[in-house]
Amino acid sequence: MKLIQYPLWIIYRVWFYVLVGLTIVVLFPLLFISILRSSWYPFFFRLARVWSKCILLGMGFYWQTKWAQELEKGQSYIFVANHTSMTDIMLMFVVIKNHPFVFVGKKELARIPLFGFFYKRTCILVDRGDIKSRQAVFKRAQKRIESGLSICIFPEGGVPPESVVLDRFKLGAFRLAVDHQLPLVPLSFLDNKKRLSYTIFSGSPGRMRTIGHSFLHPKNYGKDAAKKMSSAVYDLLLNSLKGE
Repeated sequence: MKLIQYPLWIIYRVWFYVLVGLTIVVLFPLLFISILRSSWYPFFFRLARVWSKCILLGMGFYWQTKWAQELEKGQSYIFVANHTSMTDIMLMFVVIKNHPFVFVGKKELARIPLFGFFYKRTCILVDRGDIKSRQAVFKRAQKRIESGLSICIFPEGGVPPESVVLDRFKLGAFRLAVDHQLPLVPLSFLDNKKRLSYTIFSGSPGRMRTIGHSFLHPKNYGKDAAKKMSSAVYDLLLNSLKGE
């Protein structure tokens, strides 16, 4: 059985990269136009949602989202989710429909051919080993928030080992929520690790469930709000993931 599964897993993973590259090439003219001005970012966001849907559907994935609370039109948010798969970015674009957000992500991803070209021009890049780079994130995020956009961060700061259900959080996302007094929206991606983890010999078509939990408001957490919110969200996501 394994002799059959291993080649299929490799083909399935190669197909993922083909889909990522092919959809970028097809959408390249529109994507390129959309990044010429920062004010056109909402147009880029809509294109990114089309790109994401094409990849997820092409991989045989279908998504289900359950919201505990509705997003308010015109309101900016800080979105956070667990990070387990290369599909997390695509699923986040699909789940969040009418609130264009900007990813805060590690600068290393900018080296990926094609994807990196747009990634470094639309996301807020951070070198987690550089204090100045981490501090600059807050200034760049502030400009985006002031323009009416939301921010999305994977607070684990990277993808943890396969054996780890949920890694400890960095405080950046929670400090942004406190500094700008924005609602923080925790999301649990329940199936992404099963669908396409970073382990080569794994993955399969199927459903991708997301839980949008109740929002956290910094004003409700008093002193040391960032740490308290981080702890609350960590427990919330960990319990939802262990429950699955």
